[in-house]
This record gives sequence, C-alpha cells and structure tokens, in this order.
Amino acid sequence: METQKWHFTIFVLSLTLALCEGRVVKVVPGPLVRVEGQAVSIRCDVSNYEGPRDQDFEWLLVPREGNPIQLVSTFDSTYPDRSVLDRVRSGDIAVNKLGDAAAELKIQKVRATDTGTYRCVTPSTDSVASGNYEADVELKVIGDSLKVEPVPPKPVVSEGEPLQLQCNATRAFTEHTFLSVTWSIQKKSGPLQEILTFGPDDGLTVGNSSRQRYGDGGLRLNLGEPGSYSLILTGAQPTDQGEYVCTVREWVRQAGGGKGWQKILERSEKMGSVTITPIAQSLAVAVEKKTTVNVEDTLKLTCSVAAANLESLSLEVTWLVRAANSSAAPRVLLHMGRDGQTQNGSALVGLSRVGLGDFRLVVHKVERSDSGLYSCQVKIWLPQGSGSWYQAAEKTSQPVQVTVMQLEPQFKVTVSKHLTPQVEGDPTELICRVSDLLHLQDGRLGVTWTFTKNVPGDVSPSPLTVGSLNEHGSLVPGKEYQQRLESGDIAILRSEEQVFRLRMIHTRKEDMGHYTCVVSAWGRTRQGGWARTKEVQSSPTNVFWTPKTPVLSVVAHRVREASTGGSTFEMSCHVTAQNLQNPGYSVLIRFAETQGGHARKVLSLSPDSVLQLEEWTEPSRIDSVVLEKTGQLEYRFRLYGVQVSDRGLYYCDVTAWTRHQNDDWARVVSAESNKINIAFEDTGPVFNVSIHSDRHSVLPGETAKMECILTVQGSTPNTGDVAYEVRWFQSPARAVENGGSEPLISIDRWGVVRKSGGNDSTDCSLERADGNSFVLRVHHAGDGDAGQYYCTATPWLFSPSTGAWTKGHDLTSTTVFLSIKLALWDSVKMPVLYGVVAAVLIGLLSLLLGFISARCCFSRNLMHTPRSHNKLMDLEMD
Repeated sequence: METQKWHFTIFVLSLTLALCEGRVVKVVPGPLVRVEGQAVSIRCDVSNYEGPRDQDFEWLLVPREGNPIQLVSTFDSTYPDRSVLDRVRSGDIAVNKLGDAAAELKIQKVRATDTGTYRCVTPSTDSVASGNYEADVELKVIGDSLKVEPVPPKPVVSEGEPLQLQCNATRAFTEHTFLSVTWSIQKKSGPLQEILTFGPDDGLTVGNSSRQRYGDGGLRLNLGEPGSYSLILTGAQPTDQGEYVCTVREWVRQAGGGKGWQKILERSEKMGSVTITPIAQSLAVAVEKKTTVNVEDTLKLTCSVAAANLESLSLEVTWLVRAANSSAAPRVLLHMGRDGQTQNGSALVGLSRVGLGDFRLVVHKVERSDSGLYSCQVKIWLPQGSGSWYQAAEKTSQPVQVTVMQLEPQFKVTVSKHLTPQVEGDPTELICRVSDLLHLQDGRLGVTWTFTKNVPGDVSPSPLTVGSLNEHGSLVPGKEYQQRLESGDIAILRSEEQVFRLRMIHTRKEDMGHYTCVVSAWGRTRQGGWARTKEVQSSPTNVFWTPKTPVLSVVAHRVREASTGGSTFEMSCHVTAQNLQNPGYSVLIRFAETQGGHARKVLSLSPDSVLQLEEWTEPSRIDSVVLEKTGQLEYRFRLYGVQVSDRGLYYCDVTAWTRHQNDDWARVVSAESNKINIAFEDTGPVFNVSIHSDRHSVLPGETAKMECILTVQGSTPNTGDVAYEVRWFQSPARAVENGGSEPLISIDRWGVVRKSGGNDSTDCSLERADGNSFVLRVHHAGDGDAGQYYCTATPWLFSPSTGAWTKGHDLTSTTVFLSIKLALWDSVKMPVLYGVVAAVLIGLLSLLLGFISARCCFSRNLMHTPRSHNKLMDLEMD
C-alpha cells in the first residue's frame, strides 16, 4: 500500500515538471471592462515552445451562450466567421504581430455584443504536446450611462463668505468600475488648475496650489446623497475668482490585479464663473456730523462701519485726532484690536461696540483742548487657516469737527388752546410749544403744568402743580391731581420733540382758571446724572365758560286707552333736554293706585338699553309689560291684558347720565312725566266664598271633610269663562309664621294640585266637586291636624271680545275649627284585646308541654316485670 502511494506521488511530480517545461500561452488577466464605442487591445504571448521562432495566433470569441466564433488568424485569411467578416475586412477587428512570440487583438469600437470570453490559440509546433496552447480572458462591454450635472455656484461672492461647489454624477451600476470627481478652476487667461479630486478609491488628491489651504481647513469635502459631491471653500478669497469645472471619470483596476487604475470614461462640465468681490469695495467708514459740546460734558462719537458679510468679519478700530489748524500727523486716541481688547483707554476715554458695525468713542469731562478733527480708521481681517489671519481691507473716515465750548440753552415757550370747553364735561387741550431752541446739545427738556383758580378781588391764590414730565420723560403728578392723572381723566404728554400737551377729557367746573407751562432744560453732571440748567415760563392762558344748568323735561301721551279688562294700555314718553353733553337716558315706569299714593316700580330701561323688571313679579304676567325706545328721545310703554288690579296712575321717571372716561355713568338730572290714568269701570260679576264642614270633631285615624264654596252675584258668566285658584290654610296652635297660618294645599285655575307644606304628618287631598265647590279631605287625622282651617280663592274671567283672561280680587273665607276626639274604650280596647290573646296562647302552650312530658317520661319503666298473660293479676299488683 505504501509502495503504491509512493509511485503515485512520483507520477504527479513528473507530470507537473513536464507541464512546467512545456509550452506556455498567456493573455492579460481579466476581467477587462470597456465602454461601448471605445477601443480595446488584448495581448497574447507564447513561450517555452519548439519549432520555428515565428509563431502564429488565432482568436476566438466564446459568448456566454452559443458556439465559439472565429475572429482572426495570423496565417489563415479565411479563418474569420461569417458574422464578423465585415468587421474584419473594415479593420474594426484585427490582429497585429508584436514579435515572433507575441500578438495583439485590436477592436476599434467595441459593441455590447462583444461581451464574452476571448481565447488566444497557438497551433502546435512542438514535437511532443506539452503545456497549454490557449488562454482565455473575459471582456465586459458596458453602456455609456455616465451623466454629470453640476450645480451652478453663486455668481457673486463677497470676500470671506463661504463658497459651495456641488457636482452630481449618476450612472448605471457596473461591477468592477469606480468613479472619481475632480474640481478645477480656470482663471483669467490661465490653464486649468486642479483643486481637489475625490476617488476612485475614496481617497483625496489635493492640487499643488490648494494643499496649504486644505491643510488649514479652508477646503472641505461634503458628501451628500448618493451621487452628490460638494466642495466648500470656507472663506472665499480674491484668488478664488474664475470659472469652475467638474470632471467625472470612470475607472477599472489595471490588468493583472495591480494597484493601478485604468480610466475607461471621462466627462467634464463647466459649473459657472464666480466673481469674488473684495471687502475693500464694500467697506464704508463714517463718523457722525460735527459736534459741539460744553466744557465738562461728555463727548460721544460713533464710528459706523458697513461692509458685505459684516457679521463674519473681524474689525480693528482706531480713533485718530489732530488739531484743526495743524498739519501734523494725527495721534492715536484709542485702539481696539480684532479680539475686542482696548488699548490706550482710561477712566475718561473709552471705546465700546454698541452695534454690529457701530463703535462709540466716549470722552468724559471734555476740555477745550479736546477740540479738533476726529477720524476713525478700520482694518478688516479674515482667517487664513491654522490660526493665521490676513488683512483684507483698510479705510479711514472723513474727519469731523468737534468743538468744545460752554453755552447755555436758549429757547422760548408759548401756550395755545387746541380744544376749548363750552359746557361742563367738554374736553380741554392746551399746547405748550418750545421755539428758537439753541445750545441744548445732548440735553433734555422737561415740562411742568400749573393751575391758578379764578378768584374775584385782589386775592392771589397759590398756583397748584397739575403734573410734570421730568428729564427722563416720566410723569410726576401733583398732589391734588394724582387721582385724575392715574385714572386718565387728565393726561400730560409729549407729542413732538418740542411740543407738550395738557389734555382734560371731562372738564369740570372747578377746572376754570389760568394755566401756565414751565419748560426746563437739563444737562449731564460730572457724576453722570442730570441737572436743571434753565427754566422758561409761558404766559398764563385762561380756561373759562359760562355755566349752563342742565334742563330735562318729560311729557307722557296716551297712545291706546284701556277701556275694559283684558284690553291693551299704551303710553308714550317724549324727552326734551338742554345743556347736556352726549347724554344717555334711563327710563323707569312707575305705578300708583291713587294720586299721592305709594308709587311702585314696574320696569326700567338703562342707558345701555338693558331692560329689567322691577316690582312686577307675577309669574303668569311677566311678558304682559313692554318698554322700548321708539325714537331718539321717545320711549313707549305697553301693558297687555289689563286687569282690575292694574287700575291706577302710570308715569315715566327719566334720568340723564354722562359717561366718565372709565365708561362709568354719572347721574346729571332727573325728571318725571305727567301721570296717565287707567280707570275703566268693573261691571263684571261679584264673587263670594264660604266654608262648610260636615263634622267639626273626628276620631283619630278618621277622615275629615271640609268644603270651600264660591257663589256668584250679578251677571253670571258662561260656563268655561270663569276659573278659580283655591288655596287652603291651617292654623295649628303651634303655628307662628305667616300670621299663625300655614299654607296647606292649592289648586290653580288649570286644575293642577300642589301641596304647599303645613304639618309634615298631614295627609290631605283637594278636588273640585263641581263648578263652584272645592273639597278638602284630611286623611288619617291625628293630633297635629287639629286647628283652624280656611280657604282663599281668586276668580279669573275670560273676555270673548279680547280673548284675554282677567284676574279678580282675592277672596278669603271664614275659619272652621277641627278637633280630634279621644274615647276611653277606644283608648284601652286594643291593649285589653292584646292581653287576652296573649293569655290564651300561653295556656294552650302549657297544656301542650304537659301532655308531651307525660307521654315521654312515664310510658315505660325499666324495673317493672312484665305482667303475665294470665287473666289473674299478681297479688302484689292487686
């Protein structure tokens, strides 16, 4: 067995050695990938062969499906297959000898159908067949699907702003192919310069001119969605101006599996031109107009800087000053670096940044030597990467003249009337105007309004302070006017820079008098506060009108007469007013049964037109009274279904009101109208009520019956034209409320029965026996039901002519007394009966227990000898 294994090993080694020494045919390793329409060249080499040095070659295409196709041969011109004969004749497919032992297959324009395995065959010239005589390589032909779509960049970019270059590349996926994206710039009349390349192996290649910038972070690559590639210049520089180009290439690995790459496709597209605007072009530096300040005051100058993309710039600011008549170079007063640190500052001189581009110079306690020409020098710095900066621009403002002098403010003050009241309650407005104002500088104006009352004779009252606006513009009310100023009835305001107003919304009688305006000029102190530098008082102006007494009158007219019960009464009240300013009116309808009698309020209408029932509380007649405004100064009252109880005098009570600023109404004057009488004759029937009881004394538990009887005298109404409301009352000995009576039960005119209360233990019912009789039954009478009973009735009459019901006068019956009898036998019969029944039951139970005990205890004796069956008894037993 071991011998056989040894012989097999020797055989394999001999065969391997023979193959290694035999013919070797090689082609480039695959797969080869080419784009449709491109040229392809495949080299084939042969070595270790015998025979002549010049070797021949044959090429075949082995498609994925089907038989191999003969392409070209170096020795047989009839070798090509019919399907490729035209391409061979045209030279599209050809074979070139590169030497005795090398040949090359060339295809000028590959097609998609050329995809397959290409086989190089060398005919044998060896004496013994050994080695390999053919070699294969795979060729893949892909379509040209690469598309490049650059996104045009922003055409104009300010220096320092970020610039984004975006290029989108799409293609159909093909295995073994990779993409690279290159951004390039072509400056004016110069070659195309490569900025950065990404790919094909996800690596970055930076151009020579951009390496420093990329290392400093000025270049950044941003990969977005698949196929989207962005190059961002974090801060644009003037050297970035030019036309940008995006180049996309498709690559495959070099043949033989090396690390190199072979380009198979390339697309370049222009992204667009970008113009970089230097910061120096947009930089503007200015200082406010010339300034004049007083000695010991504070000088404030603002340097305003404007530039494109100012928020991302670093500024270096220097304030320069020189004498007005000097030709010497200006000296540095204060300097602020780009890091915000101030140099050469002191307690009296400071520099601060008060806005995005505003730098304020403050000089406290100026002196005459501080006069001169002030200018502001600005330098703009931009980051260059790795913490370095470069100066992008520099500019100095035009100098402004600053004059330091000591001047007192000068101005005039006048007061004029804008609104003059004619009557009390009208608005008043006075205007205090400052004119010819000089030398105020950065000071402020304040105002104080005073009032002096008109007093006859030679008496001069002291002026009262209405209120002031201080140097901060805050209101300081006078003691006597504080409440009116806080409520807004009086306002002190500043409508313009040199105009002050005093406004009274509702002028009062006591506001008549002289008003004076005092204007104060305020300036800064050395401690930073404010001090009054000058005061100017205006001439007094008089506010006066002739008072007029408000007059109000009301006249009532009868519009519709109430001639019968159930009809409608209507009256109109017309209001006349004088010397009232925008009044509102409230109307109250009053009613009195007799002249000079007590007046009762019916309903009212407020100044805001809110209708309210006053003392009209009958639930069934709530909708029978109406009050409405029918004109500017006219009101109408209407009473539907007039009844006998409505007869009397009706009139209007009108009050005039004025509205305060807080929207509250203030009463001014009131007036009553003449009285309109409702006095129709009551010719209807006369009703009487009486009470009847079948028994005045009942036993406990029995039912008591009482009857309330109504009778009619005079004209008898038709059946159905009269209805009654009946109420029963009880007066027990313990009752105190309701005058000693308690409501018990009632029935309304529609026949609805309601129990009102009374004794909680009272069980009663009420029914209408006939048209004029109402029966009360007290069921299961008890001690609490004893007492006096009476009934009240209210008749209602129906008027066929008006279709309305009229309520009559209330009628009250006499009283009837109900007592509860207590009999001796009735009080003891139940206890006696209960005792007899209990005794009988106990006796029967005792007999039953005795019988049961005798049967159970004496029915059997264990010591007894049974008697013999002989008829003769024992002697002992006998």
